[in-house]
Amino acid sequence: MSGLLALLDDVAAIAKVAAASVDDVFGQAAKASAKAAGAVIDDAAVTPKYVSGFEADRELPIIWGITKGSLKNKLVFLLPAGLLLSNFAPWLIAPLLMLGGAYLCFEGAEKIAHALGVGGKGHEDHPPGADEKVIKDPAKLEEQKAKGAIKTDFILSAEIMTIVLSNLEVTNFWMEAGALAAAAVIITVAVYGSVALIVKMDDVGLYMAKNGNLGLTRGLGRGIVRGMPWFLKALTIIGTAAMLWVGGSIIVHGMEELGFAGLGHLIHDYAVAFGHLVPAAYVGAAEWIAKAAMDGVFGLALGLVLIPVGEKIITPLWRAVFNRKDAKAHA
Repeated sequence: MSGLLALLDDVAAIAKVAAASVDDVFGQAAKASAKAAGAVIDDAAVTPKYVSGFEADRELPIIWGITKGSLKNKLVFLLPAGLLLSNFAPWLIAPLLMLGGAYLCFEGAEKIAHALGVGGKGHEDHPPGADEKVIKDPAKLEEQKAKGAIKTDFILSAEIMTIVLSNLEVTNFWMEAGALAAAAVIITVAVYGSVALIVKMDDVGLYMAKNGNLGLTRGLGRGIVRGMPWFLKALTIIGTAAMLWVGGSIIVHGMEELGFAGLGHLIHDYAVAFGHLVPAAYVGAAEWIAKAAMDGVFGLALGLVLIPVGEKIITPLWRAVFNRKDAKAHA
């Protein structure tokens, strides 16, 4: 009997350790996922355009197809690549992270430039699926839209996974793999669950406006229908600001890691000085806001410099590669 009790104690101890490990994995995943806010918001802001123009009953199936593609991007391609980098070439993570940060700055600055009516033709002028007018079959059009969204998702997912990987604080391979996989699932569910909710809010508002038993319910439904275009515009603005903030902060932090800490120290000193201008209870928030604003301004400046590079070199190469692959796939 004493042997059985000892065995049960051992099993209980193992279970406790396992439970703690699972909690640690999900805790690390959630903490690291929060660092990828800019790319996550951008992903949620970009995706709804891929379901515009379809029948309402096809919107959720399209989003589900994109969700599966996003999970495949993260778990099948990017997760193994991230683990290989982390375990065999960790020195590459910071440069790749800075490359992703530069892309966020470029995309955010390009959106602002186009909103102001300046700049040349960027990738926003020729988004994936821009040639869909030649496609008459709704099923093929739906497939093309989903493929375009999944291609765009791959870029954003690469940024997200690299940011998450750089913020994990685990010490062994399996914990790292588990935390990275958990972050991938958490972020994908959060992004595309939000997208599904956003896309269907018009239908929900319309149903409430037509079928609500109370005047308040009908009024709320009409308010939702009228407010959704403004909400989507606000989401785009927030996503753009978040891209510039996150992209700028990634570049500044990466420069510090590479030995160029001057800009980071300058931003820190100005943020601290700004914090001294407010009451003591708000110092922390004031310093964070000031630092985020300066990171964002730097991100915007860098992005504006990168626009010609992206428009003249990177975007044409991207189109050439993927247009050739699509042509071969349809041959």
